[in-house]
Amino acid sequence: MDRPLSDIEQRLAALRNELADRGLAGFIVPLTDEHQSEYVADYAQRLAWITGFTGSAGSAAVMAEKAAVFVDGRYTLQVNTEVDGALYERLPVADSPMIDWLKAQVTKGDKIGYDPFLHTTKWAENIDETLTAKGAELVPVEGNPIDAVWADQPDQPLTNVVAQQIENAGESSADKRARLAEELIKQDADACVLTALDSIAWLFNIRAEDVLHTPVTMAFAILHKDSTAQLFIAPEKVDADLQAHLGNAVTLRAKDEFLAGCSELGAQGKAVLADPDSASAAVLRTLKDSGARLVKGADPCALPKARKNAVEIKGTENAHIRDGAAVTRFLHWLAGNAHKGEVDEIIAADKLLALRKESPLYLDSSFDTISGSGPNGAIVHYRVSPATNLPLKPGWLYLVDSGAQYLDGTTDITRVVAVGAPDEAAGEEERNRYTLVLQGHIALATCLFPKGTTGSELDSFARRPLWQAGLDYDHGTGHGVGSYLAVHEGPGRIAKAPNSIALEPGMIFSNEPGYYKAGAYGIRIENLVLIKSVDSPGDREMMGFEELTLAPLERKLIDSRLLTEPELSWLNAYHARVREIISPLVPEDTREWLAAQTAPIG
Repeated sequence: MDRPLSDIEQRLAALRNELADRGLAGFIVPLTDEHQSEYVADYAQRLAWITGFTGSAGSAAVMAEKAAVFVDGRYTLQVNTEVDGALYERLPVADSPMIDWLKAQVTKGDKIGYDPFLHTTKWAENIDETLTAKGAELVPVEGNPIDAVWADQPDQPLTNVVAQQIENAGESSADKRARLAEELIKQDADACVLTALDSIAWLFNIRAEDVLHTPVTMAFAILHKDSTAQLFIAPEKVDADLQAHLGNAVTLRAKDEFLAGCSELGAQGKAVLADPDSASAAVLRTLKDSGARLVKGADPCALPKARKNAVEIKGTENAHIRDGAAVTRFLHWLAGNAHKGEVDEIIAADKLLALRKESPLYLDSSFDTISGSGPNGAIVHYRVSPATNLPLKPGWLYLVDSGAQYLDGTTDITRVVAVGAPDEAAGEEERNRYTLVLQGHIALATCLFPKGTTGSELDSFARRPLWQAGLDYDHGTGHGVGSYLAVHEGPGRIAKAPNSIALEPGMIFSNEPGYYKAGAYGIRIENLVLIKSVDSPGDREMMGFEELTLAPLERKLIDSRLLTEPELSWLNAYHARVREIISPLVPEDTREWLAAQTAPIG
């Protein structure tokens, strides 16, 4: 008797039938939407639906007989637990890029489909060049074939859109549009197309809940050099208050009219700025085919959005103070309860969420909380479920990476707890690794750097202590963070990969080195930091970091013998600041615990 097919097997078979009907030998499945978003709404979770992989980054390629899922170093453990190895090869993208896998699979005459709304032109050109050399062809599809076989696919979200008031935005939408219009003129562009959801939310000072944890609305926009704009958005989302907020200089059109709007620019012979890294191949092809003169350049919102103004900085500081109080109360609760054997990953995550929700300014988590006990902590982007839920066992490490969306700012913090009685010592290896990670964190936190420095030039500061011990971690050291917007914000990064964006005052980044021992534990220490100008004894304009995150570190895991005097000085000063600011905001018993947790070391 044949065994019943799993859901994924049935879906994969249905997709292959659809591809055969369309004359396609294969199809490429990214994890994104038509805005090239990192986090996507349920309707765009095509990768998870067809493979079972629920991480926040990855892709798949499906052929008639074979299929593969490609993930980066953060997800090598997760993909092996979620994706059936009998259906998909599970490959690390660094060692086995999709382009190499496709090259080995295709034969002459094969047509490999892709959805032009979900890929950039540059990506398509690179893949097509490789396939052409094998006599195959990359072809855009009309209508995503997964959508054709996904019977209960969710609709696009239609959450309410609200204005972000000037007291939180710090600058009106009209002033932002005027500022960007000047840049369009400098680049000899008549207009620009905007497809990134956080750019649109920032430019028009609007927020919504269309994407889980990221307060954006599904929309497109065109900004003209006279600072007028067209906002392409579902009409159901727009009420009289929103219309009044947007003003007469913003024309509202239905979201599905965006490509028509692009064609109109071309028909008028306009020079149109488009970001080839964020605008889809469908958008660029429409502009080109309609006669527009393409001006390829960065999304003009990206850098101004990353440079937080004084109001946004103050709001972020306030958000981190109340978030620090919630996290500190949580850590105190863990210290008194985790070792009793009654707390598991879900209970811990729910407790932290409940404490954050006590703030009237709390609106959402900024991402799914990573609540990993013992071996689950070694899965970099682990997401707890009833099937994977582990208890917090004495002798284990517990890693919690979490964040919140407050009306005035976005937070992201990681702390590691050594589970055990308050006076119980942690393991020697765990203390060593934690302290090395702490040294890397301090090295980046205290470094000064001249104007023009990029994140890739700073990344090794955080890795050096680990490198000296023959260790490393397979993720970036820092990402940008928005102002009540995306918790992962471009265009800059602190990572090994080259990045040409210079760090500037007003930008907010994470500082999060880590170490992971597969099957045993994970360690990551993450604070958010603000880039600011600093006084310099020399003749160069210098910058440095100011800590925004305010919560104590795990005292039981710090081996003070490894720390230098400057490192001890930073640690004690940081803890003194946490104690001073957070103590008045927490109950007396937490205040007493915090005093002990942040007492000077060394």
